[in-house]
Amino acid sequence: MRTILFATLAAPALMLGGCGTLNRGVDTVYQPVVSRSDYVFDVPATNAGLAPGEADRVAGWLSTMRLRYGDHVSVDDPRYGPAARAQVAAIAASYGILLDDRAPITSAPLSAGMVRVVVSRSVARVPGCPDFTRNGSSEFEGSTTSNYGCATQANMAAMVADPLDLVRGQPGTESFAAETSAKAIDTYRKADTTGKPGLPGGVTSVSVTGSK
Repeated sequence: MRTILFATLAAPALMLGGCGTLNRGVDTVYQPVVSRSDYVFDVPATNAGLAPGEADRVAGWLSTMRLRYGDHVSVDDPRYGPAARAQVAAIAASYGILLDDRAPITSAPLSAGMVRVVVSRSVARVPGCPDFTRNGSSEFEGSTTSNYGCATQANMAAMVADPLDLVRGQPGTESFAAETSAKAIDTYRKADTTGKPGLPGGVTSVSVTGSK
């Protein structure tokens, strides 16, 4: 009778233990997914640059887009010289953004006498998080909890300045100078301590008195 009762009570726990996301390793099964959206703005242009008044329209559009670090701005101008690009580059520079060398391929064709300003914006997110489908209190398959790694990956996706860095990273520099890498450490070591007399906000002296 005891054996039958134990099996009856354990059956729901075994069923719950087998549900949810299974992960028998120490690496999370969740990874940030990066998606990109291209926003276009077509403006008239000539060989001398943007048509009169169009630079103000581009500036207004970029302001409406709330341009920020991580966005990529480019100009598609197959028929005109660098004049229009220079004008758009000057506007983008006011946001601290450099103009990309190439514009992405967009679906709509570009009309004659127009140049296309493209803002590419990427977003990183972690699909499926949070995940509480697996009950860790009744685990019989050697799996981590279903929500394991969600916080780390979601925080990374939220904090990265340019989500495209999660896809291809940055090339880095070809040369390495030990003096440059040690400059911050050397400055820290040579700096005066906060307890030195005369420094603003520093503690000049501490006295402790007492009696037995």
